[in-house]
Amino acid sequence: MEFIRYIKLYMNRISFLIIAVLLCVSQLHAQNPWIVEADNIQPDNYYGVTVANGMLGLVSSPQPLKVSSVILAGSYDIYGRGRVSNFLNGFNMLNMQLSINGNSVNSNNITQFKQVLDMKQGIQTSSFMFKDEANVEYSYLAIRQLPFSAMLDVTITPLKDITITAANILETPEAFRDSKNFYNQINRKHVSIALLTSSAYSPTGKLNICASSSFIFPEKRGEEPQIIHSTPNCNNHSMKFTKELKAGVKYHFSLVGSTITSAYHPDPLNEVERLTIFARLEGNDRLLNKHREAWNKLWESDIVIEGDPVAQQDIHNMMYHLYSFVREGSALSISPMGLSGLGYNGHIFWDADTWMFPALLLLHPEMARSFVDYRFDRLEAAKKNAFEHGFRGAMYPWESSDSGFEETPVWALSGTFEHHISGCVALAAWNYYLVTKDKEWLKEKGFPIIRATADFWLDRVEKNEQGKYEIRNVVAADEWAENVDNDAFTNGVAQINLEVAANAAGILQEKVKKQWLEVAKNLMIHTFENGVTKEHKTYNGEGIKQADVNLLAYPLGIIQSPPQIKKDLEYYEVRVPEKDTPAMTQAIFSLLYARLGNKEKAYHFFKDAYVPNLNPPFRVIAETKGGTNPYFITGAGGILQTVMMGFGGLEITPAGIVQKKGSLPGHWKSLTIKGVGLEKKTFIVK
Repeated sequence: MEFIRYIKLYMNRISFLIIAVLLCVSQLHAQNPWIVEADNIQPDNYYGVTVANGMLGLVSSPQPLKVSSVILAGSYDIYGRGRVSNFLNGFNMLNMQLSINGNSVNSNNITQFKQVLDMKQGIQTSSFMFKDEANVEYSYLAIRQLPFSAMLDVTITPLKDITITAANILETPEAFRDSKNFYNQINRKHVSIALLTSSAYSPTGKLNICASSSFIFPEKRGEEPQIIHSTPNCNNHSMKFTKELKAGVKYHFSLVGSTITSAYHPDPLNEVERLTIFARLEGNDRLLNKHREAWNKLWESDIVIEGDPVAQQDIHNMMYHLYSFVREGSALSISPMGLSGLGYNGHIFWDADTWMFPALLLLHPEMARSFVDYRFDRLEAAKKNAFEHGFRGAMYPWESSDSGFEETPVWALSGTFEHHISGCVALAAWNYYLVTKDKEWLKEKGFPIIRATADFWLDRVEKNEQGKYEIRNVVAADEWAENVDNDAFTNGVAQINLEVAANAAGILQEKVKKQWLEVAKNLMIHTFENGVTKEHKTYNGEGIKQADVNLLAYPLGIIQSPPQIKKDLEYYEVRVPEKDTPAMTQAIFSLLYARLGNKEKAYHFFKDAYVPNLNPPFRVIAETKGGTNPYFITGAGGILQTVMMGFGGLEITPAGIVQKKGSLPGHWKSLTIKGVGLEKKTFIVK
C-alpha cells in the first residue's frame, strides 16, 4: 500500500507538471531572453510585476497609467496582521489620470493594451490605443542610481487633433494618519518646478512618510503647459495640465517622484522635495541613460543557457527580481516577497541567508554584503534575545524587521522554537568571507556573528547519557514538525556553525574554544535501520512541508557520500505534498540529482520547482503550486542555486569559488555563468 501511494503521488505530480508546462508555454511569446510580453491583460487574473531599485518597488497594475502599490524597503510599523511590525504600502506618487478630448482613459475604452517587462533595462512599458484618436505609450522605472526616486515616462501620438489633460494624483494611504498636502512652485530664469508633496504618519506615529512629484516637460522655460493644483479633500490632491496636440506630432513628457521616511532621514519632508528637484533637474535623458548604465553593469554577471529559450527567459526573470530587490551599501536584507508586496509582513527569515544570499554572493558579492551587514547591525538584539531565553551568545529571531528583535506573530510557534536560523546567519557570514577573503570584514563583523551564534549552541545543546549532544524542543526546517528533538537540519547547521567558529578564530589568531569542536563532533543526527537519515528523533515517515534532511548534503556538506545522498533523496522526494510545499524544496532535489549525474530527475525537479507556481501575465513565481502570492524570491534564489551549484557544478570552498563536474539537462547545449565572484570569472559547462 505504501508503494502504491508513492506511485500515485509521483504520477499526479507528473500530470500536474505536464499541464502546467503546456499552459505556461501557451502564454509565452517567442522567447526573447530579456523581454516578457503580456497582451491579454485580464484584471481578474493579473499578478503585477515589480520594477525596483533595491530600495523602492513599484508593482504594475492592469489599469492604464497606474501603479498598484509602492513599497519602500526597511520602513515598518505595527498595524494589521499579528500585532507585529509590517511593511508599509507607501504613497503612490506616480498615479496618473489621462483625459483625451474630455474623455477619461480607462481599461474599458482602450484597445490593443499591452505591457512589456524589459529585464535588461529594468523598465516596464505599456501601450494602448484610445478610440481612433491616439496611441499612448508609457514606462515605469525605479531609478537605479537614485534609491528613493522613480519615473513615469509618457509618449502620446495623436491620430487627429486632440486635447489632453494629464493629472498626477497623490492620495494618502488609508492606514496613514495626520496627512498634510503641499504645493510649491520654484521659479528661476532657466526653469520652473512644480512640486506636489504629501506628508503623513504611519499608523502608530512611529514614522513620518513623505512623497513628492514633479512634471518634466520638453518645452523651454515659459513655454511649458500651465499647471493647476487642486485639493478636493485632506487626503487627496493633484496637479494637472492641458495641452492641444496636432495630428501626427508626438508629445513626450515625464513625471518624477520620490518617497522617503524618517527611518532614513531626520527631515523627510524637506528631503523628499530636494530629491524630486534633483531628479527633475537631471532631466529625462540623463535619468534614463544612467539607469540603463547601472542595469548594464549588473548584467555583466549573467547566466546564459543555450538550447532552452524558455528556461533562459525564466532564469533571467529570477535574476532580474533578485537584482531588483537588493541595493549595494544599504545594509538591508530581503523578505520572501522582496519589494513586490506586503507578504510575510516584509520580514526577514532564513530565506534571505540560506536561499537568496548564496546565489547573489556568486554573482555580486558587493551586493550580497548588505545581507550580512544587516545581521551584524542587529547582533546586539540577537544577544538580548538569547538572554531572554536563558542562553548565552546570539539567538537570531525567526522573523526580523528593522529592530532585530523577534517579529513572528505569537500564534506561529516558529518564532519561539525555529532556532536553526542562527546557524544559517553564521554560515552566510562564513561564506561571504570564503568568497571575498576580506579578513578585515571577518574580524570586524563576520567573526563576532559566528562566535556569538556558536556560543548560543553551546548553551542550547544538552549532553545525554551516551556523551552525545542533543538539541531538544525545536521547530524543524520542515515546519510541520513542531517541538521535536534533534531535527537533522538544526543539528547539522549548529555543527557547521561551531566548526566555522573554530576555523575563523584560527584565521584571526583568536582563542578557539575546545567546546566548539567537542559539541560539533558529537551532535546527534538519527538514522533509520535501513540507513536513511531521519528528519528528527521521533520521525516515522510522515509527509513533510519542505526539504530538511536533504539540506545536510547541500548546502551543509555534512553528507557527502553519493549513495547516501541518493538514498535520502529517494526517501524524502515522495513525502513532499503536491501543492503546499515552497518552491525551493524541489530546487534542492534538482541540485542534488544534478550533482549525482541523474539528468532526467534533475530536470524534472528543476521544472517542478517553479513552472506550476507561475502566474500570469508575467510568469511571476508564487510560493507554492497554484499559489497567488508572488513574487516569491526565496524560490527564485533556490532555483538559481540549482542552476549554478547543481547544473554548473560551482561550489563555495575554503579555496574560494571552484567548479566541480557539472551535469546539464539533456537538451541544454551549454551553460555559461559569467561575472562570478570578485574576479568576475566565467564558468562553462557543455
